Amino acid sequence: MTKKQSGKRGRRVPKTVLRLPDLDQAKSAVLNTLSSVDAQRGYSHAIDEFIDWYCSEPRLSFSKSVVLRYRIHLESRGLAPGTINLRLGAVRRLAYEASDCGLLSPDLVAGIRRVKGVKKIGVRLGNWLTPEQSLRLWRTPDMEQLKGKRDRALLAVLLACGLRRHEAVNLDFRHIQQREDHWVIVDLTGKAGHTRTIPMPGWVKALLDDWLQAASLTAGKLFRRVHKNGKAWGEGLTEKAVWHVVREYARKAGIEKLAPHDLRRTCARLCQAAGDELEQIQFLLGHLSIQTTERYLGCKQRIRSAVNDRIGIGPDA
Repeated sequence: MTKKQSGKRGRRVPKTVLRLPDLDQAKSAVLNTLSSVDAQRGYSHAIDEFIDWYCSEPRLSFSKSVVLRYRIHLESRGLAPGTINLRLGAVRRLAYEASDCGLLSPDLVAGIRRVKGVKKIGVRLGNWLTPEQSLRLWRTPDMEQLKGKRDRALLAVLLACGLRRHEAVNLDFRHIQQREDHWVIVDLTGKAGHTRTIPMPGWVKALLDDWLQAASLTAGKLFRRVHKNGKAWGEGLTEKAVWHVVREYARKAGIEKLAPHDLRRTCARLCQAAGDELEQIQFLLGHLSIQTTERYLGCKQRIRSAVNDRIGIGPDA
């Protein structure tokens, strides 16, 4: 065998059809480029869904036409445009990394990258609780039970401190400190590794202390599992457990379709209703962009009684 023949044999030839091992390799390459745990989790879920769909029946190639068919599949499920576009973004990233690894033809990747997302029509309506609903929600857990004490404290932290699920489950004793005569959650690591300090209202701290004392916890994670025998155990809670807690008490409180992130939105809206500055709400939630905070508040421009109607510099001033 000549050197020229040997070189050709050793070189990986790009494919048009990817099998499961190829897809898994490309997925690992995608996840390795992401530093955020949230981003890794989101991309992993989106890519797994695509792989399940792609491998469900024989396909000619991983190409533009196949990704267009996948977009039609996502639309048929009634998913929101933003969700569909995120899923398509993950597929494009998967194709790019597959090409970079020498698994997929660059020509096919170029076609996949030209697949357009779904247009967003109108403004997405968020889900916010009223003050009365918020009060009813966190008061629903039974304080006579250890699980009820934990769940009441957890709901209060989500509602009043605006935490994300992964932030709540990662809270430990070291985070709870006093600053300027006020209880705070110190140096909490949030989305994309950003760190912030969050004020904690006194009534939330009291509910948290009630749970921790009843559970006999003095170190480690603040929120733990509760055994059927009424004792705390384990190293902490999962994010899925937080989801179940919110859904359980939302149902009992007569609130439909409530997700943990809706409590974060509610915290922002209640702060705004209390007269807090938009900048301070941004600090509380840990948003890098003020526009993100505005979306959480559901802000829109007010034309009647506009902000510049009463600035006091007109002829009648």
